Amino acid sequence: MADTEKITINMNAVELGKIDLLVEQGHYSNRTDFIRSAIRSQLEKHTLEVQQSVTRHSYGVGAFYHSLADFERYKAKGEKIKISIVGIYTIPNEVSPALAVEMIESIKVYGIFQASAAVKDALSNAGKIL
Repeated sequence: MADTEKITINMNAVELGKIDLLVEQGHYSNRTDFIRSAIRSQLEKHTLEVQQSVTRHSYGVGAFYHSLADFERYKAKGEKIKISIVGIYTIPNEVSPALAVEMIESIKVYGIFQASAAVKDALSNAGKIL
């Protein structure tokens, strides 16, 4: 499972030209290197705001996964799953859409949510994805 996701951005010609100039001069190895560096710089600049929000809203940070056995264990206990994540959350393909809808109270993922299209659709239609 990938822990990265491809994104697409639109830039005007002048901004892109400036990046290309910096790359050509050896400041960055390529456009992607520049963009990653710029993103890291901005995230570092806003570290306090992110940390305060994570703490205030009790988000888990990192990579999280609930297996079919986890879902069945929650079901046996009569408990619902509430997911609040900054990072990546994965539901494996063997978890049925019906079981996911039944056991998940809500999902809020800032980052990457990996699940089958059927599970994502079912959760979305049930209003479980925030």
